[in-house]
Amino acid sequence: MKRRDFLKAAGFGAAAFAVPGCAYARRGRAKKPNKPNIIYIMLDELGYFELSCMGNKYLKTPNIDRMATEGIRFTQALAGGAVCAPTRGVFLTGLHAGHTTVRRNSQNWPMRAEDVTIGEVLKKAGYATGGFGKWGCGDRGTTGVPEMHGFDLFFGYYNQVHAHSYYPNYLIRNSEKVPLEGNTGDYYKGKQYAHYLIFEESIKFIRENRDRAFFCYCPWTPPHGLWGIPEDDPAWQDYKDKPWTAGQRTPNDAKVYAAMVKMIDRQVGEILALLKELGIDENTIVFVSGDNGGQPYFLNGDPSKPRPKEPPYPHGFFGPNLNPHTGVRFRGGKGNLYEGGLRIPMIVRWPGKIKPGRVSDHLWYFPDVMPTLAELAGAKPPDNIDGISIVPTLLGEKTAARNQKNHKFLYWEHGSQVAVRTGAFKAIRPGKNRPFELYDLSKDPGELNNIAAEHPDLLAKMTEYAAQSHTENLVGKVLDKEKRFMGHKAK
Repeated sequence: MKRRDFLKAAGFGAAAFAVPGCAYARRGRAKKPNKPNIIYIMLDELGYFELSCMGNKYLKTPNIDRMATEGIRFTQALAGGAVCAPTRGVFLTGLHAGHTTVRRNSQNWPMRAEDVTIGEVLKKAGYATGGFGKWGCGDRGTTGVPEMHGFDLFFGYYNQVHAHSYYPNYLIRNSEKVPLEGNTGDYYKGKQYAHYLIFEESIKFIRENRDRAFFCYCPWTPPHGLWGIPEDDPAWQDYKDKPWTAGQRTPNDAKVYAAMVKMIDRQVGEILALLKELGIDENTIVFVSGDNGGQPYFLNGDPSKPRPKEPPYPHGFFGPNLNPHTGVRFRGGKGNLYEGGLRIPMIVRWPGKIKPGRVSDHLWYFPDVMPTLAELAGAKPPDNIDGISIVPTLLGEKTAARNQKNHKFLYWEHGSQVAVRTGAFKAIRPGKNRPFELYDLSKDPGELNNIAAEHPDLLAKMTEYAAQSHTENLVGKVLDKEKRFMGHKAK
């Protein structure tokens, strides 16, 4: 279904949720909705093994750990892409990387006007829709802005490069600049810490929509970017005196990274507490995930000293892709299609609906978010998506009244890289003019033993899946060149 047809069927226009004096909240009290509220918190670049419940000995995430004990943790949830913008494009549209519009980190590569997002699907179903953090699918002045794609409000960064700084000169609210007074353009210090403002807007949105069904999409920027945190943040106080010298730009980088992880965990806890305070905890499903695979940062120890021949932390100081219990490492990391670039943490909590303490090996990825959220909301997604709803896995097949369907295959592309997953088998072409490799992840999760020569028929089938999955990459339009992000400082 094309976006034009989708909107016609939906029966709403641009003003459907326009409320005088408030862009996204319905004033006054109302009957509590039967449809569940949906909160999706996407943590930028958080690695699979960077949760304390996964055995990380440095990073502390008690609130996300508690979500795992109260809900379900997935071991084989996979990103939609290997870097920021493409994975968000897949997440929002339910289309895999061979079909979606946004396939690279470029604001000259925005969503098309006809692309349908989960924001539009849920808005059609009567939801208030808000987004807070890093959009990445179209800068101001393009066809890819969130307010053109179903979001009543989006506050944060539209351009992923802009999101590298936590002390920018401005943030964006529905394509309008919000100046941050006192921020000079310095990447590491200023009067206003952008993530605090983004978090406060997340909380405000939840409070103001507590009496109606809402979708709160939180693609928060930490712990990615040019690491920075206010010196008076409690999380920094916990880490500032650690005797760590690992870093890239300054000796404090690893400490700041750890503090940022603890900060966002604290804020997850604050959201869970707010849901209880408002009496909507049992009617709210909360997802917490990464956005793509982790980066093995902080390899070399003290950056003030000469780089050693052999890095002291070959898997990164925090080991985002290293299993601390077995020593097995997912190969690669952010930017490639090996497991290190795609495997993400994924935890879902819904009291009274999701059986607590479950660990699921169900294989799924970001295209599945669209049909899953649509089913939870009683909405119909577009017909052309690549995802499969995982509601039977979340709530149980008896509750869903059907068995969980599985993908025939999963598909990714990133530049000249291509990957296909069929069950435990994964075929990957790591670069242009490179042959496909084949791995059995059930026996070789580190993707070290290429078995392509042993299974030519299987490899041929998987490469055919890859060939049929790639379509021409049609992109959106730049409507106003003057509004695009042109550098760190406001123009």
